[in-house]
Amino acid sequence: MFTGLVRELGHVEDVELLADESARLTIRTGLGPGIGDSICVNGVCLTVEAVAPDQMSAVAMKETLTRSTIGRLRRGDQVNLEPALTLQTPLGGHIVQGHVDATAHVLARNVSQHWEVVTFDAPASVSRYLVEKGSVAVDGVSLTVAGVRDRADGGCEFEVYLIPVTLGSTTLGQRQVGDDVNIEVDVLAKYVERLSTQ
Repeated sequence: MFTGLVRELGHVEDVELLADESARLTIRTGLGPGIGDSICVNGVCLTVEAVAPDQMSAVAMKETLTRSTIGRLRRGDQVNLEPALTLQTPLGGHIVQGHVDATAHVLARNVSQHWEVVTFDAPASVSRYLVEKGSVAVDGVSLTVAGVRDRADGGCEFEVYLIPVTLGSTTLGQRQVGDDVNIEVDVLAKYVERLSTQ
């Protein structure tokens, strides 16, 4: 469980493709995780399998590589890192599981003096969970949805406002129009939907 508040920008040191269509990621980090710890990498919950000074390794399975952008990471890429929530951790964002629901595309970036408005193109599989003033995790960053426009194909476009702190301390400041990002919608909305259709 995570809060969507990125603690560090890590750097991908190596991506090793494994025989079973999984991949081992080695990431430079100063967070000091231990073996078996859960860590959120660009919105994906991974389990640390090995550690070295200022470094950690984790394996991403085929399902993770298929459903998220983790499989597109390359040596030198920066990634958003957040260690798992503890009972002493302030819940400053929202409840994030690290279970990516879909990927979305960056459609537009509009810069103003004190923030940027970023528009994403989300598929139909997640559009019904995106509501104005609701929460969404984009590449593991907890954000508030500023607006939603539904499309005829069932998908939607949604906007978020990024303040300078978010732009500078996460990878969202580097994302360009056309880039893909990992999306995790609010888990409470999914449970409510499931219970209301029983």
